[in-house]
Amino acid sequence: MAARKLVVGAVTALALTACSAEPTTPSSEPTQPSSPAASSPAGSGSATSFPAGERLAGTPFRSAELGSFDEPWAMTFLPDSHDALITERGGTLLLRTADGRTTEVDGVPDVAYGGQGGLGDVIVSPDFASDKLVYLSWAATGDGGAGAEVGRGALVIDGDGARLDGFGVIWRQRPKTSGTGHFGHRLAFSPDGDKLFVTSGERQKMQPAQDSGSDLGKIVRMNPDGSDAEHWSLGHRNPLGIAFDADGRLWSSEMGPQGGDELNLIEQGGNYGWPEASNGSHYGGGEIPDHRAGDGFVAPKVWWNPSVSPGSLMIYSGSRFPDWQGDAFIGALSGEALIRVDLAGATASKGDEWDFGGRVREVEQAPDGSIWVLIDGAGGELLRLSPA
Repeated sequence: MAARKLVVGAVTALALTACSAEPTTPSSEPTQPSSPAASSPAGSGSATSFPAGERLAGTPFRSAELGSFDEPWAMTFLPDSHDALITERGGTLLLRTADGRTTEVDGVPDVAYGGQGGLGDVIVSPDFASDKLVYLSWAATGDGGAGAEVGRGALVIDGDGARLDGFGVIWRQRPKTSGTGHFGHRLAFSPDGDKLFVTSGERQKMQPAQDSGSDLGKIVRMNPDGSDAEHWSLGHRNPLGIAFDADGRLWSSEMGPQGGDELNLIEQGGNYGWPEASNGSHYGGGEIPDHRAGDGFVAPKVWWNPSVSPGSLMIYSGSRFPDWQGDAFIGALSGEALIRVDLAGATASKGDEWDFGGRVREVEQAPDGSIWVLIDGAGGELLRLSPA
């Protein structure tokens, strides 16, 4: 049975949607064959061809549209495969095979859909080849209101169907509270696979970000089964991107208030300042002290004024764009752009900002080194980017 969507805050949803305004490779690629037999089965690492797409004006990319989805939020590739799992915020998890067929995955939890809430991130276990575990995050209701949750279950592909077996919650954001914004709930495993990191937004309550007794406004580290959860860093507003670089450094992109969006290098025990310090202002114009040396807070490595609303983060390691290996890619919602940030060790600087004419919700690297993005909203496109 598919997940049941619990609609919350229908009026607030409209306001929050507005607020979230929060290469040397060949220039063309083989065209995808129309026969399903040409595609590899789920989990297969066989070579797959894709449409070459068209040159995307003002960018170094060719863009091929591979499908459309209803409010897509996140995606992840199955290991050694171009089969992918894609979440839709209303509560649907889809398995998209390399040939473009989609199957709804059963066994997904009920979600609290409304405002910025719903089904969120999806990643697979570092040991997926043996355990088949898929991790999801979502907004859920409970005592006190709503909050982010994380769970996992084993992906079973059976004929034309797919399901998550034994799905269970492994972590709940505490406390649950009123409102339908700033859940965070992006997921990443440490490079050794021993720890799971979860971003936890401050739920638009601000001060709990500085409260060690609250999960709100933190990045949380835990074992893969959710045990031994601990606050890794604090002072976050709405961190909607998290990724490790090749040297094991943890980076997070974060929505600021009015301006002050951030890319942060995450340190254990680091306090990133919210709401005591920000390079932005409160909505309505209220001032917030800027980050400054000696204020006791960790300043962002890069920030944006005006806002671009970073909604996702990927650190590139592929070969199709060799000049960008090790750089960060950020999907910009209100900025309607794909943003590249130069990373060099522990330093970062702004690179490129390419106009996509739509809210870029998710950015992922495919096994072949191409870059895939999901455009936010009803009918949001899945685009595959290759060198122009």
